[in-house]
Amino acid sequence: PGPVRLGRNVCYVVLAVLFNQEDSLLLVQEAKPECRGLWYLPAGRVERGEPIVAALRREVREESGLHCEPVTLLALEERGPAWIRFSFLARATGGTLKTLEEADSESLQATWWPGDPRSLPLRSPDILPVLELAARYRRSPAHPPTLPRELPCSPLCLRLLLPFSNASGELWLLLATAATPQLPVVACGTSPAELRAGLRPPLLRLLRERLGWEAQPEALGLLGLQHSPGDSGDTDGICFNVLLSVAPGGQRERPPEPRDPALRWWPVREELRGRVLQRIRATVPVRS
Repeated sequence: PGPVRLGRNVCYVVLAVLFNQEDSLLLVQEAKPECRGLWYLPAGRVERGEPIVAALRREVREESGLHCEPVTLLALEERGPAWIRFSFLARATGGTLKTLEEADSESLQATWWPGDPRSLPLRSPDILPVLELAARYRRSPAHPPTLPRELPCSPLCLRLLLPFSNASGELWLLLATAATPQLPVVACGTSPAELRAGLRPPLLRLLRERLGWEAQPEALGLLGLQHSPGDSGDTDGICFNVLLSVAPGGQRERPPEPRDPALRWWPVREELRGRVLQRIRATVPVRS
């Protein structure tokens, strides 16, 4: 597929969840005509040539007056690769809350809200599941801190961690072996239909066409992501490192033989098995 470009065929959005020392939640009052006066989390679109974390800092500063640093990605939300939202847990590092006297086109004001945000008129209830994830993470982190790594990428693609285990506890990982063994990578297409279809279709094609496996994916989790924008506008892509969970589909003792000779199942050594299993149980949720 051709390269993806912000503002042309993809849109990335950042959203921030911040709490203060009294466990109050940072909310901003919208200034946009279509939702003026309603409350929401700091959020906005990533701009061309802007790293994802830089966009997060900018949106929080513009809408609330505060400086912040990200703690971890909480969720990846997608409506097809054409619209992807990165929801972060972050912490305030300085600045002062925007007041009504400082209202501008970005927001009317910001506040640390001590109560249930549902008691306010919200722009959308779609932030409530993200707030639940944030509350859970603060109580007991479900995954290691996950932030974007700087690595340029032209397409929007997924590096796949696909494990297979049997009743005996043996574990295999799918690898691409055309050159140096590595995790297989699948790319999302850039046609309008493919961009609306979501992140799953390329994974389904790999399962069915290259593996000959009709099993249905049960869950998709994010292990990490790599993104580094370029000035030329041809590196707006992102590589998502994802874990794909697949129902076993019977009592197989060994994984299905791939149709594609460039793929093979690689047995995981016993001394690494525990580390691999521990890591794949702790992923950032992907919501479609």
